[in-house]
Amino acid sequence: MKKNKKQTQVISYYLFSIACYLFFISCNSVYTSKKTGYYKINFPERKYIVFKKEGFPYTFEYPVYAQIIKDTTYFDEDATNPYWVNIDFPQFAARIFLSYKDIGGKSTYKVKQPNGIYKDSLGANIFDYMVKDAFKLTNKNEFVASSIKDSLFYTQHGITGVFFSVGGNAATAKQFFMSDTTKNFFRGALYFDATPNADSLKPVQDFLQKDIDHLINTFTWTNK
Repeated sequence: MKKNKKQTQVISYYLFSIACYLFFISCNSVYTSKKTGYYKINFPERKYIVFKKEGFPYTFEYPVYAQIIKDTTYFDEDATNPYWVNIDFPQFAARIFLSYKDIGGKSTYKVKQPNGIYKDSLGANIFDYMVKDAFKLTNKNEFVASSIKDSLFYTQHGITGVFFSVGGNAATAKQFFMSDTTKNFFRGALYFDATPNADSLKPVQDFLQKDIDHLINTFTWTNK
């Protein structure tokens, strides 16, 4: 059944009226842009406990919201480096790798082979070489880092060391080492189990920075 001319005009009028109304509403609506952001992080209250294990050449304080576990990255249970541990922060998917070497002794090192594969090798712990390695490990981030700053520190317990702050999307933004230059060498590095993103990780990095500072300031050698 065909519509007459009058019906067609009525339908066209109503469609035109609706279109005008929608256009008017859209032009007078207030537009609010949404800012790019990240999830809010609820940080725990800072409290610390002492890490002091029999036979270990060092002691320090670490947060109660962290866990200390044995590092098995480079060795088995019968480790050549038995004093390597990790401080895990499960709620932040973060970990501080802590390694220890006795100067003049021997440790297991990762040595790159001609075929490009790394192999465990037992080598001597020479102080100058370990310091160079610490700087070298930090500078591996230079291709993605916006800045690399190192600063010398000396604590109230007589501990001397160097702290590295790496800017940009580096795998680890916080690294440090401490040594008495004659007997003990201790190194730490903060890593996240996530793709490096300086903006999203900054709040957590800033929070954990204070925990790292506390570790350093409470650190002492037990085998002087």
